[in-house]
Amino acid sequence: MSSDVLPFQRSLVEKYDLPGPRYTSYPTAPNFHAGFGVDDYRQAVQRSQQGTPKPLSVYVHVPFCESLCYYCACSKIITHNRERAAEYLGLLKREIALQAELFDGQRELAQLHLGGGTPTFLTNAQLAGLIDSLAQHFSFAPMSRREFSLEVDPRTVTPQQIHELRAMGFNRLSFGIQDFDPLVQKAVNRLQSEAQVAALMDAAREADFASVSVDLIYGLPLQTRDSFDTTLAKVVALRPDRIAAYSYAHLPSLFKAQRLIRDEDMPPPGRKLELLELTIERLTQAGYVYIGMDHFALPEDELSLARENGTLQRNFQGYSTHAQCDMIGLGVTSIGKVGDAYSQNVKTTAEYAEHLEAGRLPVLRGYRLTAEDQLRAELITALMCHGEVRFAEFEDRHGIHFQQHFAAALNQLEEMREDDLIEIKQDALRVRPAGRLMMRNLAMAFDAYLVAESGRFSRTV
Repeated sequence: MSSDVLPFQRSLVEKYDLPGPRYTSYPTAPNFHAGFGVDDYRQAVQRSQQGTPKPLSVYVHVPFCESLCYYCACSKIITHNRERAAEYLGLLKREIALQAELFDGQRELAQLHLGGGTPTFLTNAQLAGLIDSLAQHFSFAPMSRREFSLEVDPRTVTPQQIHELRAMGFNRLSFGIQDFDPLVQKAVNRLQSEAQVAALMDAAREADFASVSVDLIYGLPLQTRDSFDTTLAKVVALRPDRIAAYSYAHLPSLFKAQRLIRDEDMPPPGRKLELLELTIERLTQAGYVYIGMDHFALPEDELSLARENGTLQRNFQGYSTHAQCDMIGLGVTSIGKVGDAYSQNVKTTAEYAEHLEAGRLPVLRGYRLTAEDQLRAELITALMCHGEVRFAEFEDRHGIHFQQHFAAALNQLEEMREDDLIEIKQDALRVRPAGRLMMRNLAMAFDAYLVAESGRFSRTV
């Protein structure tokens, strides 16, 4: 792994700030197709159970939110109608039962993540019912091997509820902060106080959560260097175990909610890179380790330790220490990966209900990886998690001559090598310190399906 020093060279960052995928999967979701259906998914599960099956991970998508955050590009439903949550929970339980029928009952469920939307739109009693349903149908790993996490909107829970979530078995929390500045919060319709977040983080520590992370977004309307510097100082003072600082992708042509942001409030060109540089500077000065992409963690956190010892992985939730699991996606729009196949569920609650009430898994589309896909997926993971690719390892595992097989990609990377972002030797490709901010660009060279569609992907830096 490259040095912890993270040089920020503005001219190079600007040069490589291009639209590109985030590579939480390879091939990426635009390559999923409707020709992949329920039967294909069942066959993928069967193949995954041959030999020594992997542990299981479950992602549950809860699409509901009480109010609309204007920056949001997630799949969500804005409603105050709590009956919708009760109906949805009933459907989730049906899907859990259908999925569980396919899997060997001895396979441990080691990882659970609730995302959204707003998972805490569900009451704690409803969340407990969801956990009970999963426990009835799957074999939970022992407490010491579990990673059960959920995303929390600080506006929707109390400190007492945080303690109740811990009692349910959750041991990791992620709080959406985005920005503490009141003007920025008003511009994106997400008002919450520093005191609210601090009280919840105190409760999480009292309840003995193993890890607490927070999300920030830079590039939001009305953000300035000084205002975001103040937010960063407040976040550092809270001392979360992990911090994700995401670049805001303003794509109003794709996401209707973003049209509610006033054009005149958007930061000037160059501001996002200024804020990224500031974020890296402030967080590393405060002792956080840059994991990669948008992620920072304290040195003693599992992610930092995994990065150090070479076991860091990557999945749909970003960087992880449990990505060796087969992932089951539950709920509308959710994506899973079991064995050699990705699958994605239908996108509306009406379609979801129609499938489940008929006793069918709600698979919309998917993709079965070829041997070449698996080779490239493994390579991209090695680059993004470990910062290097040792040619001999790939040659032995996949029966290729690396430099011949990837001659076009290596040629494409020549400019990055000249810019001292990577080094290419006879036996390996390694990411140089300055290149760690351009991981997505590096991965793009090995993407056999990439089509330059500037309107589809966020920018790479």
